Amino acid sequence: MKKFLWILILACNFAWAQMPDISNVWLNNSKPYIGTIGDRGQELKLKVNISEQNKKNDQEYFISGYSLVDENYAKFEGKVTITKYRDAKRKGVVFGEYELAEEAKGKHSGIFKGRFVYTFRWNKKTEKIEGQYIELIGDWKSYDGSLDFKTRLKNQ
Repeated sequence: MKKFLWILILACNFAWAQMPDISNVWLNNSKPYIGTIGDRGQELKLKVNISEQNKKNDQEYFISGYSLVDENYAKFEGKVTITKYRDAKRKGVVFGEYELAEEAKGKHSGIFKGRFVYTFRWNKKTEKIEGQYIELIGDWKSYDGSLDFKTRLKNQ
């Protein structure tokens, strides 16, 4: 009977466990994500200004900010969704997907969509995250369907 009770308690803990709020991670210490877009490797900057954890789904984060390619500046809103988490003793890896919709402002606005990998080290002594690395790999498609580019971004 004691074993059954112990198993029931553990199962309940897993069922009601909540993902910690890591919304500040996506803000990237107020620095833009920098990368490339297209075959020619044009510079792309993506700056996240707001990041909030979804209250109904703790694996999802709502983010907004702006993108910049050459002189094309566009505000965006979207979400980042965690799909998998792998924890080692000193290193953690979070996998997921993102979808960011820019304001519709003509031919050079569209949707960013892809996958991300967030890698970090845990310092036991300070109990803080160190060595954060975030990489976003995906596509950008214009709303009118005439443009479709590969994108690759990383934090600084």
